[in-house]
Amino acid sequence: MLQFISHYTDKYSYLDSICLALQGGCRWIQLRMKDATDDEVRLIAIEAQKLCKQYGATFIIDDRVALVKELQADGVHLGKNDMPIAEARRLLGPDYIIGGTANTFEDVKSHYESGADYIGCGPFRFTTTKQKLSPVLGLDGYRRIIIEMRAAHIDIPIVAIGGITKEDIPAILATGITGIALSGMVLRAANPIDEMKHLTNIVNHE
Repeated sequence: MLQFISHYTDKYSYLDSICLALQGGCRWIQLRMKDATDDEVRLIAIEAQKLCKQYGATFIIDDRVALVKELQADGVHLGKNDMPIAEARRLLGPDYIIGGTANTFEDVKSHYESGADYIGCGPFRFTTTKQKLSPVLGLDGYRRIIIEMRAAHIDIPIVAIGGITKEDIPAILATGITGIALSGMVLRAANPIDEMKHLTNIVNHE
């Protein structure tokens, strides 16, 4: 499972980034515009949702539960300071995907018990987009969390996030992690579409 989290650079807008990821074969898009207003996010979300439908991709919006319901997006991703997962589940019902950010096994267990569908777990290494998360997990952190999950019979997809490079992916997936979430790395490539194709290939064949 490869997830792309929307990002922007001097060269690409949020919508450009989503378009490039889809063209490169990614089929799970998260629209993340942390400091934007609901109205700003809505404008981009409507266009991003159209693109995702065109490509048959899952469309997740970060944080904004009401907007997810309004647009009937596929789901929402909730960070540690966002709405609690149990409350989002109550508001959205059973048919929406709900993901939660975790940094420890305790976070994973809590999200699982609250009804999350998947966990974004990180950061793998320090990253400026995830400054508030700590500690940095690395491969050992992921191994530890997966071992504790298995011991507790918790079966939920875990997606690694946070400063991941192409070279890291095989070792991360070898820990038992289910998927990889990427953002700026794709946009920094000389050809983002080719880069995404290559990354999709790596993740699908590990």
